[in-house]
Amino acid sequence: MNQPHNLIALVTLLSLVLLVWKIARVGKARARFGVEAPAVTGHPEFERHFRVQMNMIEGLVVFLPSLWLFAIYWNDLIAAGLGALFLIGRVVYMLAYVKEPKSRSLGFGLQGLAMLVLLFGALAGTVRALMVTGGV
Repeated sequence: MNQPHNLIALVTLLSLVLLVWKIARVGKARARFGVEAPAVTGHPEFERHFRVQMNMIEGLVVFLPSLWLFAIYWNDLIAAGLGALFLIGRVVYMLAYVKEPKSRSLGFGLQGLAMLVLLFGALAGTVRALMVTGGV
């Protein structure tokens, strides 16, 4: 299956843009609350911004390879849709968590569902491909 993966490239780049936005929000919170680098503790709102940024970085480690492998082994359009759901979930999570950490469930659930479907779909696609090709 030969696909150019343009949609997956777009989702990948949008995930990086989202990360850059979160990094900028941490920088603004650092300045607003007087938390000088390298400190990562201080005002509770700064700490929430910082945790959102770190949580995004942690999630990208699983999300990005899973996104690409799902697209390669299954379907570009479905992978891109799941990727969009992941990004929407990350934004909802960020906005809710910074405002009130207990309200983060919807965003966390959306991004988590998308990430797990991509991960297990990529795993299944890889195993299927190995079985079809005899492991080579």
